[in-house]
Amino acid sequence: MNAASSPQALAQRLQPYLQDLGLSGGEAVTVSVLAGGQSNPTYKLQLGDRQMVLRKQPAGSLVAGAHAIDREHQVMQALAGTAVPVPRMLAYCDDAELLGTPFYLMDFLDGRVLVDPALPGMQPAERGALYAEMNCVIAALHQLDPAALGLGSYGRAGGYVARQTKRWSQQTQQLRVPVDPAMQQLMDWLPQHLPQAEETTLVHGDYRLDNLVWHRSEPQIIGVLDWELSTLGDPLADLAYHGMAWRVPPALWRGMGGCDLAALGIPDERAYLAMYAERAGRDPGPLWEYYLAFNLFRMAAILYGIAQRAADGTAAAADAVATGAKAGPLAALGWQCAQAFERG
Repeated sequence: MNAASSPQALAQRLQPYLQDLGLSGGEAVTVSVLAGGQSNPTYKLQLGDRQMVLRKQPAGSLVAGAHAIDREHQVMQALAGTAVPVPRMLAYCDDAELLGTPFYLMDFLDGRVLVDPALPGMQPAERGALYAEMNCVIAALHQLDPAALGLGSYGRAGGYVARQTKRWSQQTQQLRVPVDPAMQQLMDWLPQHLPQAEETTLVHGDYRLDNLVWHRSEPQIIGVLDWELSTLGDPLADLAYHGMAWRVPPALWRGMGGCDLAALGIPDERAYLAMYAERAGRDPGPLWEYYLAFNLFRMAAILYGIAQRAADGTAAAADAVATGAKAGPLAALGWQCAQAFERG
């Protein structure tokens, strides 16, 4: 972190800005780095008894289309009052002179952030309730009418998987870090096996356990965060991104592949898909392995990007090197899903 983006420097620059917006009555501003956030640096602001969150683009040269915090702000503002809980948006600033890069401010949600999909330390019934809530919220997201929310032009109808495959392939090809053979195989294979028909809904793009804020004691999501990858897209692709957790082993990434789900009280993959199908009225059927291959490819591409930022010294998180190293194994798992799809 350079001196200009240190918490102390940010606090000094933010003080008059917050007063001008009426978000501060002149209280001293304390800034601290929030945990997580491989992509966009995220900070907690304390102003007396009030807390808020600042999220900004990282410094340095950026891959085209990445770090779209303006879209994060737009979609969360549009979702206010819907069945998809989000924090309240407070301000958006595209003037890079103030903090070095564009940023937005939102309410701080005082809740739990859970990272391990196996939910250690909980009772089976608690785990089941949490997974039922996750299923309910993603199904609710995919049932919203984007046009009614003012998001009719937030993306394009149809062709989502093709566009995403092209986008992440191009971003991967721009990188200077080494790319594993399985990733190249997926970049070649995915465009040749595209789904023939796609629905279009609002999609989160990064819906997983650790991007949710939970009520302190209830199995209730109080906020869905990290909307940087959101757009209009294929809801089954969005569901399969979430579904990667059932395939990825814990030693590799944030998954529970190989865990005894029945003993944990967590629905298995088939049961979870059936819950979603009942709520949202759609089922991936035989395309599930394809959608998993696509999402493992996309996740690998994101992690290759983190590996590149780590190599460049511009990564937001301290564990960026270790995180980036997981890209190759995830691509290999994706290639296994592609082969499973081929076998039918």
